[in-house]
Amino acid sequence: MLSEPPAPRVRVLTVNVHKGYTALRRRFMLRELREAVRVVGSDLVFLQEVAGPGANDPTPRAWRRLDTHGVDGAHYEFLADQIWSSHAYGRNAVIDGLDHGNALLSRYPIIGFTNHDVSMPGDEARGLLHCVMLPDGGHQMLHGVCVHLGLRESHRKSQLERLLALLTREVPPNAPLIVAGDFNDWRGRADAVLRSCGLVEVFRAAHGAHAKSFPARWPLLRLDRIYVRQVAEAHPLPLPRTPWATLSDHAPLAAEIQL
Repeated sequence: MLSEPPAPRVRVLTVNVHKGYTALRRRFMLRELREAVRVVGSDLVFLQEVAGPGANDPTPRAWRRLDTHGVDGAHYEFLADQIWSSHAYGRNAVIDGLDHGNALLSRYPIIGFTNHDVSMPGDEARGLLHCVMLPDGGHQMLHGVCVHLGLRESHRKSQLERLLALLTREVPPNAPLIVAGDFNDWRGRADAVLRSCGLVEVFRAAHGAHAKSFPARWPLLRLDRIYVRQVAEAHPLPLPRTPWATLSDHAPLAAEIQL
């Protein structure tokens, strides 16, 4: 009698890459960021504020003003190159001809994806990128949602309600689910909402509090999260302060999840 293959173990990384720049845009760090992301060895990488392929103009004004050290085209493709065979991108905003949004890099085939616009009037454009993947040896689809919420609490409340509606509508209740990204939830209000649909935050479950992730050099605010549902287990993975403290304005979070 053949035994069932072990459930896949998935390494997850989430980071707001700040369009490839350090805090205050002092240095362009995308090449260094790519090397640091690869060292972690993640199966899934959730990216926020990552530059896309641009909008119409092949040399947008934003690129001409800023030194990108020869990195052309979509930043998520540059980061994924030769490591993550599948990737999805959801454009949230276009500024001076340069677009940016959320992206998910995956070692597993991405079967389908949808970017949900959850922008609110008077705030920077935001989105929820929902991807459906088939892990190696998996018999069930894995759902991932890359999140970037607004700066105003009233906007985040509305965006969280739209996230819950998305999950209810598009994710089967028995399917493994990872929701990760920049929640901008410095007051810690998101958990009460997300627990209502069974989501558990990995760092809070392990340590009793969300991880501090902003600003990257001296983290004080707990803005970034990794939530899971319908998984066998999940635990945080420690990341070194060097080089992450100097690669973006947010520190990354990592976790290992057994489906």
